[in-house]
Amino acid sequence: MSEPKRRPLPHDFHPPVAEFTVTSDDLTDGGVLPDAHVFAEGNTSPHLRWSGFPAGTKSFAVSCYDPDAPTGSGFWHWSVFDIPVDVTELPAGAGTGDFEGLPAGAIHVRNDYGTRDFGGAAPPPGDGQHRYVFTVYAVDQEKLGPDADATPAVVGFNLRFHAVGRAQLIATYEHP
Repeated sequence: MSEPKRRPLPHDFHPPVAEFTVTSDDLTDGGVLPDAHVFAEGNTSPHLRWSGFPAGTKSFAVSCYDPDAPTGSGFWHWSVFDIPVDVTELPAGAGTGDFEGLPAGAIHVRNDYGTRDFGGAAPPPGDGQHRYVFTVYAVDQEKLGPDADATPAVVGFNLRFHAVGRAQLIATYEHP
């Protein structure tokens, strides 16, 4: 396997915030992304559980981003926000377009596939190892502001001003 590219992560340009913990029954930080989360294989969003977020958290946002996509701007695989503060876990498959597994009020925006759901890894063959950054943001308000027609970039813009904490898992995948 080739060495991962080292392009910036989306929150590298945000102010520092408190760190907290995210774990998964499906992913290992620094491990290889299982086939269940690959677009052509299972295309299922992974289980995520978080804890230790800062006081003052009023909601959460979750994203999956590939900074190594050969686009010049990375690739957003998943972006969901307005997850109520009492929800600290999403089951595997919560990112399906039918919103089953997501709490009431959570908002999915379109990913870079153009769909409102989780879109799994799909790096071009021979492009080397890509990083898939799963981030949970602790947010200082119940409603972040954008609606379901926003882009992940607009969600990220709002998170820049309203995230009070952040947790991440990074898994890699390479299509030979």
